[in-house]
Amino acid sequence: MTIDRFSNITFLPNDIWVAITIKVASNSIRDLCSLRMTCKAARDAGDADIVHRSISIPPSHATPWWWCLNSEPSRFFDRCMAAGHPELLFREALQKLFIRHNENVGLQMLNSPTSTGHAAAKYTLSMMLLLRTDDNEEKQKGLELYRELDAVGSLADCNAMCFSILTISWPGEVQMPRIEEQHTVYASPRCSTRGHMPLLYDYRRRAAEQNSVHAFGGAAHIPCI
Repeated sequence: MTIDRFSNITFLPNDIWVAITIKVASNSIRDLCSLRMTCKAARDAGDADIVHRSISIPPSHATPWWWCLNSEPSRFFDRCMAAGHPELLFREALQKLFIRHNENVGLQMLNSPTSTGHAAAKYTLSMMLLLRTDDNEEKQKGLELYRELDAVGSLADCNAMCFSILTISWPGEVQMPRIEEQHTVYASPRCSTRGHMPLLYDYRRRAAEQNSVHAFGGAAHIPCI
């Protein structure tokens, strides 16, 4: 007695398997793991860098706390980060900037997710560039990034994402940079916030460090750039 083969799916070209695996990985980590257990072709496709860059990473509030204590999830996320996963690079950049105070490394890490269109990374990079006192060209670049996000209405969502990641992932450890009046950039000589931004920023900074909701709210409180 012979059993007919109902499907030749295992003989699909590897690039087709990779495309299928990317689609599955973008849905959830659990779905990716389930697919990889089906056959060798799926397991091999799941090792591709592009798959690790496409994996859906749960938000901070939905990430199990024990993942950081388990070596297997840690190795998995390290593999995703090495492949250039935008969300994980963005979160690591936040840690470098506001927890470990390694500004140069943090800014360098932000460039990769920003170049792939990661809005929150672009927002963070724009804020950090606007704080530069030694490079007017970099300040202008930050202003341009800010305007791009403002044009598509993404400022509030980006602010909320940064706030949630920093306060949920590292509660009580966040230290925002301080600014003085010379750090600020004004697009208009008639800007109504001129001369008041350091005080406003300092209020938001202290609220963020204390995990207060008063640090939340995007740019709605500022009438212009």
